[in-house]
Order: sequence, then C-alpha cells, then structure tokens
Amino acid sequence: MMTTRLQHGRGNGGFGAPCPTAAGFTLIEVMVVVAILGIVLATGIPMLGSMRKQAPMNQTMTELRAVFSNARARAIFDGSLKQVVFRPYDRTFALSDGGGGGLPGKPKGAGLSGTIDDHLSLEMLDINLMEFKDQELAVVNFYPNGTCDELTIILRSDQNEWRKLSLEVTTALATVGPVK
Repeated sequence: MMTTRLQHGRGNGGFGAPCPTAAGFTLIEVMVVVAILGIVLATGIPMLGSMRKQAPMNQTMTELRAVFSNARARAIFDGSLKQVVFRPYDRTFALSDGGGGGLPGKPKGAGLSGTIDDHLSLEMLDINLMEFKDQELAVVNFYPNGTCDELTIILRSDQNEWRKLSLEVTTALATVGPVK
C-alpha cells in the first residue's frame, strides 16, 4: 500500500498549500510482506521436495504411456503391425515398425522412445505372462485391429515407491496404478 503524505503550511506550494513528500512503503509494511513470503515458502518447499522425488517415476510412466499410445494409433492408422521394443539392460524402449529395431529413418521424438530413469529399478517386465526383465530384448506387438500383447511393468523408485503399468489386451490402452 503506497501512501502520499501531505504537509500543510509554508513550502514550495505557497501559503497553506499542500506539499507532497516522497511516497514509499513503511518499514512495517515491508516486514509484513517479507513475513508472508516466508510463510508461503516454508509451506511450499516440502511439497517441492516430494515432487522432485517423484519426478523420475512420473517422467518414465509418461514416456511409456506416450510410446504405447503412439504404437496403438500407428498400428490402427497404418493398418500394420507396430512393436514397442524394450532393451532392459540399456533401460530403453522404442516404437518400431515391426522389424524389432527403432523406427528407421525417423528421428527420436516425443512418443517414439524413452528411457527408464536410473533412480528406478525394473522389478517386472511381463509380456504374455512371460518374464523378460532379464532378457536382452523384449517386444510388445500392437495389431491393426486395436489390440496388443498382454504387458505388465512394475517399477520401484529409490524412495520405495512402486508403480504398475498394464496394457489392456482388447483395447491396447495403458493403465497406471500403485502395486497392490
């Protein structure tokens, strides 16, 4: 709140005319604002810390869902088999045209590939009820009719947060939730 103080009496304005002085904040007003900012920061910092700890899990799950969504859409629109190729040892996954590699001639981009963050451990990678987390290569097929192979991925963070991602076989849609 800015205030203008007026002085009455003689001055530059003549006899009895108001003379404005410097406008500004009082020391008490500044201290109140600093105190409010301190309270806001004190309540927000723990929340930022917890968000930072969850960031690797959220980022990896977002990348997985984007790759699966792109694979499903491309399989339906192109009318051909698409695959998501996992390389558990490299901690990577990528959309493929069905040949087992990445998309040839296509640049890496949003929804085409991703990595499993180093702060996460791959606890389970099941495709069609077979475990692939210790294999060099694992492939999930997406079919032109909108279906896919069965897939379950379980990740665990450094903070012992567990998340499960599953693909619905009949719709090829991903669901993410806690491990129960």
